[in-house]
Formats: sequence, structure tokens, C-alpha cells
Amino acid sequence: MRPSTIAFPVLLQDFFLRRLVEQRGASARTIESYRDAFELLLGFAEQRTGKQPSALSMADLDAPLVLDFLDHLETERGDGPRTRNARLAAIRSFMRYACVRDPVSLPIAQRVLAIPSKRFDRPVLGFLTRQEVAAILDAPDRSTWSGHRDGVLLATTYNTGARVSEITGLRVRDVLLDRQTAVHLHGKGRKERDIPLWKSTATELRGWLRRTQLGPDEPVFPNRAGTPMSRSGVRERLERAVATATPACPSLQGRQISPHTLRHSCAMHLLQSGTDLAVIALWLGHADPATTHQYLESDLAAKEATLRRLSDPNPATTRFRPGDRLLAFLDTL
Repeated sequence: MRPSTIAFPVLLQDFFLRRLVEQRGASARTIESYRDAFELLLGFAEQRTGKQPSALSMADLDAPLVLDFLDHLETERGDGPRTRNARLAAIRSFMRYACVRDPVSLPIAQRVLAIPSKRFDRPVLGFLTRQEVAAILDAPDRSTWSGHRDGVLLATTYNTGARVSEITGLRVRDVLLDRQTAVHLHGKGRKERDIPLWKSTATELRGWLRRTQLGPDEPVFPNRAGTPMSRSGVRERLERAVATATPACPSLQGRQISPHTLRHSCAMHLLQSGTDLAVIALWLGHADPATTHQYLESDLAAKEATLRRLSDPNPATTRFRPGDRLLAFLDTL
């Protein structure tokens, strides 16, 4: 096979700058996700081939190496199938660009593109009851700066059903507290949406912004350095709130609760209140309405209510009658 006419480093840089930024106008989160995938892949390739990333060629990134990399993600890094598939999606996107930009790379790209995504079981969504949510929201000590921030952050996350990236990217200018009370969320794929606020959430946000005196371009929920909180930072503060709330709400004991659990809980509580699935899809910023249907599948209470509306096909109960003792003896032989 002829060597590629365009060096791999040039192809990769063009993929990010021309394809993602200029041509597709990809969001910052998409670029970050693809960047992380290639940082991991190039680090793995360097260990496997002994070449510096800038010295790699397209031939080095063949299907066997990519398959080994995907196995490495699951077996050594502990990533789940979802993360594995997300990394593969980034590599596939690059390979599609590479084979058009440099047709000599087509055989390599085709073999990588033939690697399938991994199927995985979709567990029933975990969500909290309203009592559990209330216990978590009440847990932070609002007399302290960090506790006040955490309490407002968790209340806003639950109210809006926002993703972690949306809540950490929230700026003061995105909070509307005058005639209307709402927040303007910047979602995945550059999709934006306005979510109304309960009076209690609006009151908490007013108090927090009055206390911090943040500028319009500053993050609503900064860390101590004044920069937006990280994903891990939000998760850690939620875990603290759950630990504080558990003695008063024992049902939280041993639960795996993440910021996304608050998003699921918001959706389930909207559904249980009678909100239409189409409205919930708009509320959560789902591009595919099928994603919203998983909340209906997880709502056991709705299924039980449906069952109660159906008549039992066998309402008559039968009285237990013991079998013949001699036959019972023979069955034991």
C-alpha cells in the first residue's frame, strides 16, 4: 500500500480545525470530547509503537490497534460500554474525514469504520422520590459561602433538569429574575432552551447573586478560584449533601446518586404530575423523543395504575388442597 500523501499530524489538525470548527461548527463540548478521545488513543499508540504522537502515521492506527485501544479502555481504565462507544465515534468521524482528504488512507479507514459499537444493557433509570430530593436540597449549610452555593446549585439542577455541563456553564446573564423567572440553558449540539423557575428556586438564586455580586459574564456557580465548577466538583458536593441528608432520610443509604440522578428525578416528577412526554422532551433538551420514553418505561407507579384499571382475568381464588399422601410418598422416591 502506498504511504499516505498527507502526514497524520496534519490530517488530525485539519480534522479539528477545518472539519469540526469551520465546516461543522461543532460545539465546544463536542470538540472537548473528541480531543479527550484522541489524547487517550495517541498515548496508547505511543506505548504500543514506541513512536511519539507527532511521528505516527495512518498505518499505525489500523484496526487491530484501535480494537486493542478499545479493550484497554474497558479492561484497564474501567470505562463502560457507553464511554467506549463515544471514543469509537470520535475515531470513526476522523477516519471518514481522512479517507476523503487523503484517499490513500481509504483501506485503513474502512477497516476501522467496520468496528461495531458495543451493545449493552440499558438499566432502569434510577430516580429519587420528592421526599428524598427535599432532604438533599435541605442538606447544605447555607450560612457558609460554599454551602449556600451548593444548595442553590442543587435546587436549580433539579428544577431545570439540566445536565452537569449546562449547570456549570450557566452565566449570570443567563438567569432571568425580573418580570419572568427562568434560566437560559446552553445544551448539547448548540441547542438552547429557557426553563421556568419555581418561586423558591428564583428566591434562592436572587439571594445567592445578591450575596456574590457576580458580573454578567461570570459563572453563577463558581469554585473558590472564581472559575466554573468542574464535573467532579459538582459530583463531590452532591455526595456531601447526600451524606448529610442520609440520617434524616434513611432511604438514601447506599444509593448511587449522581447529578444526572437529579435530572432523571426532575423528568420522572414531571411525568408523574401529568406532563406530556413532548413537553418533558423540550424541558430536558432531548433531540430524540425516544430518549424521553425511557422515563415512561421506568415509572412503575404509572404501570401499577394502569394495571388497577384492568380487571383481573382470574379473580376467583382456589383453596389449597393437599395431595394424596401415598402419591406424595412416591414422588419422594
